[in-house]
Amino acid sequence: MSESETPESDAPAESEETSPNALLFGVWDVSEMEYRDPSTQRYLSVTPVAHTMGRHAGKQFQKSEISVVERLVNRLMQSEDNTGHKQKALNIVRDAFELVEERTDENPVQVLIRAVENAAPREETVRLKYGGISVPKAVDVAPQRRVDQALKFLADGAYNASHKSKTSAAEALAQQLVGASNYDVQTYAISQKEEKERVAAAAR
Repeated sequence: MSESETPESDAPAESEETSPNALLFGVWDVSEMEYRDPSTQRYLSVTPVAHTMGRHAGKQFQKSEISVVERLVNRLMQSEDNTGHKQKALNIVRDAFELVEERTDENPVQVLIRAVENAAPREETVRLKYGGISVPKAVDVAPQRRVDQALKFLADGAYNASHKSKTSAAEALAQQLVGASNYDVQTYAISQKEEKERVAAAAR
């Protein structure tokens, strides 16, 4: 073998080893997501991994590095029926994403991001004590807490709509995601956000 043959034979082998981007649930591309709210963007991490097996557990503020999809799954587990059943919660989210894609013709992860941005409250109230008297006071909500609250509203809305009902959990979650992404005030998540901000406005 001559010296000129060696680089020519090695070059194609290196270029063929490039692998395509991983897909969430093997279906949806999460490489290019759009964000409308700059304050919550850094707290809405999106990765193709939906189950990190507690890699960030016990570390303060590390939850924001977990994909927002997995955080939604974890929030769905905080109910009486799904406690400890992560695979069951993953199946609910995957089925809900399929329904969302059928109804909107959009990437369901993008719909989830828009739903979280819309359902995240900007103001809430705290209790201050003045000489034994408790007085409500309106405060701005930290961006990380805004995301936490939005995910809670979405999960609670799905649970309320499916508990003791013929509506499946995946169908209820899909309705919440589509409604919140369109800022439908009839959706539980948006109505809770509006209520929190209304009470805060009265306490200014």
